[in-house]
Amino acid sequence: MTDFPFPETAMVDFDAAPLRLTVDLNALVENWRSIRRISGKARTGAVVKADAYGLGVEDCGEALFSAGARDFFVMTAEEGASLRAVAPDARIFVLAGIWPGLEHLFFEHDLVPVISSWQQLTHWMGVLSEVGPYPCVVQVDTGFNRLGLSVEEALELADDNALPQAFSPVMVMSHLMCGDEATSPENPRQLAAFRKVAEAFEGVEASLAATGGIALGSAYHFDLVRPGIALFGGTGGASLGFTPKVTATAEARILQVRDAKAGEAVSYGASHRLTRDSRIAVACVGYGDGYPRGLSSTGVPERLDGSGPGEAWFEGKFIPVLGRITMDMTMFDVTDLPEGAIRAGDYIELFGENRPLASLATSAGTIEYDMLAGLGLRYQRSYIPFAD
Repeated sequence: MTDFPFPETAMVDFDAAPLRLTVDLNALVENWRSIRRISGKARTGAVVKADAYGLGVEDCGEALFSAGARDFFVMTAEEGASLRAVAPDARIFVLAGIWPGLEHLFFEHDLVPVISSWQQLTHWMGVLSEVGPYPCVVQVDTGFNRLGLSVEEALELADDNALPQAFSPVMVMSHLMCGDEATSPENPRQLAAFRKVAEAFEGVEASLAATGGIALGSAYHFDLVRPGIALFGGTGGASLGFTPKVTATAEARILQVRDAKAGEAVSYGASHRLTRDSRIAVACVGYGDGYPRGLSSTGVPERLDGSGPGEAWFEGKFIPVLGRITMDMTMFDVTDLPEGAIRAGDYIELFGENRPLASLATSAGTIEYDMLAGLGLRYQRSYIPFAD
């Protein structure tokens, strides 16, 4: 084997990476502080599940903790264990709850399980009989039909005088199914149901509102609000009365710029036929990196309605996708750029300050949550550190 004078590491320098993701932790913190001001008397937590919506739970969690966040929500105990390393005295709530075989993670990392069914509750009571008092959260389903005890079950639990003293919930919570639809009649219905539960668990904190619910007003705030997408630059912040700062910028390297003639086809299925002589920039990004196939210009169900293709940004201009997006590569039409303006090795902006994530998600027929959470493992991440 030939010896090469390169360092023995799998890490790639950010400036040379095929895919780059820049995360501005100052913007993240500013978004959190804006929500904290809006939340009034309620404390402001942070939902950092799915690796902080794809942006990195440890880096994002550490910045939010440094800024004063003390209540975090993750989905799994493994996520909670990762977060604990950077949020030493925060309360970390695990939305998936506790199951046999996971107990050691909760106790080793001081995680709080969210109990959402009688099955989990029965298991939890057995655990408490061995370890003694330990905090938990009781989740109540007020109409979502996703997770939680029914309202009737929760009221029965609150009124059960036979419960062991070791059972000591620190919070009851529920989730709005139409929180981002201000006029939905489901919101006041769920609020009324949750109020009954919150009143029954006297002396226990209550939490109902995620990002959308915060905008519905103080009646929905209770003791703790749980912002998620608005922290990471999602448009949910607009309904709260502030413009969220852009937290993440994704870029892809151009691998090749090639010429093609009118009448030739581009990408799988020959679904896009060129109507003019064209220049095509091939970028190192595809649906394997969370760049949705629905952004293709032709040949996929999402585009059969005649809507336009996805676009990236390069030096002041939008460049449209050509043909079907593939697993690892996407072709862009750069014919309208000056000749030589874009070359192999250049980077295009997939989303960020110039190409808003929300409009890109709309073009793909999806939502911002899906775009961020779907970011693949191939992005080399760079963090702009939080500086208070």
